[in-house]
Amino acid sequence: MEFPPPALFLPQQAIITMDIFLLQVSPVVPNPDNAVNYLPIGIQLLFAGAFVALVLGVTHLLGPKRNTAEKLKNFESGIEGVGNARQPMAIKYFLVAILFVLFDVEVIFFYPYAVNFRALGWEGFVAVLMFIAFFLAGFLYIIKKGALQWED
Repeated sequence: MEFPPPALFLPQQAIITMDIFLLQVSPVVPNPDNAVNYLPIGIQLLFAGAFVALVLGVTHLLGPKRNTAEKLKNFESGIEGVGNARQPMAIKYFLVAILFVLFDVEVIFFYPYAVNFRALGWEGFVAVLMFIAFFLAGFLYIIKKGALQWED
């Protein structure tokens, strides 16, 4: 059953229909590929860039300029630096970070299935089961290789 588009009734008995467009060409714009249609976006980008430049310039001109030895000293998260910053670091930290990003991104792919699981049917269910199988195979592989073991 198809419903008509919602309408807004005006006092002069005119009806304006409100259509929802998702990546469709509107009949109001005769040529959507015309560069003039992108003028509002260009103007907005120019105003945004000008605003950023203005704020940075004003803070640079009006801000205090008292550089002391204490202010110019490097620090990380409020902790004073101790020792050489170029000393070797265990690769385990980087490996765990990469694995976190990898599995975090893979979990994002479960969301579209959760939203559309009824529409995907059994074919989608089998595809998700295969995805979970590959996901678990990768997880078991990194456990077997000891990537999550912190002790050497």
